[in-house]
Amino acid sequence: MTDKLIVAIDVPNAIVGLKLANKLADTVSFYKIGLGMLTSGGLALANELKQEHGKRIFLDMKLFDIGTTVERAVRGLAQFDLDFLTVHGDPHVVRAAKEGASGHNTKILAVTILTSMDRSDLTASLIKPGNVKNLVVERAEKAFEAGADGVIASPQEARLIRQLPTARNRLIVTPGIRPTGSDKGDQKRITTPKQAIKTGADYIVVGRPIWQSNDPRKAAQSVINEIHDAT
Repeated sequence: MTDKLIVAIDVPNAIVGLKLANKLADTVSFYKIGLGMLTSGGLALANELKQEHGKRIFLDMKLFDIGTTVERAVRGLAQFDLDFLTVHGDPHVVRAAKEGASGHNTKILAVTILTSMDRSDLTASLIKPGNVKNLVVERAEKAFEAGADGVIASPQEARLIRQLPTARNRLIVTPGIRPTGSDKGDQKRITTPKQAIKTGADYIVVGRPIWQSNDPRKAAQSVINEIHDAT
């Protein structure tokens, strides 16, 4: 087992999520619960996995709002003893989230640019011109300066972010991970678990290739093996 693998429980509800966690048993120690699960028992599942099963929890909410609202939301969520919580990487959001997490162990991770987006998506969203990798690195640096404990970035940018002076002792968590032979799904900036770890990622997030597998435990172990090959 390694906590470098975070399994994304992007399933219909908490009951299905708990069944998946039971299948994975002691193979997986770290789970991500995202916005899609929030209205179907996600927080209850996070609390049960944390308190009753001893798992680490990454709550992927990608919060974005005015500073006061973000601070209040994070303060409320931090009471669940979460390990990681995501907010958008805008400096005012990061600063507010850090204030809300004060006194708790919850680490605030800043989203740079979603791994499902490429340059055409950014253009459609009126994001300033520039190479995606350069924009991700720029947003990461701004987030670190605002106090983020780490960032969410694709594996393709992890090496560049790791080279930033401000990245020292900060975390890089990479979604968009697809084991060799897996379908890329809705992700556009992807790589394998081994490549992600080698380029500087501290943790990798894998969802569908594991929970859609006929044998989730075997699929998770295969990812863990790739991680071990890279370390």
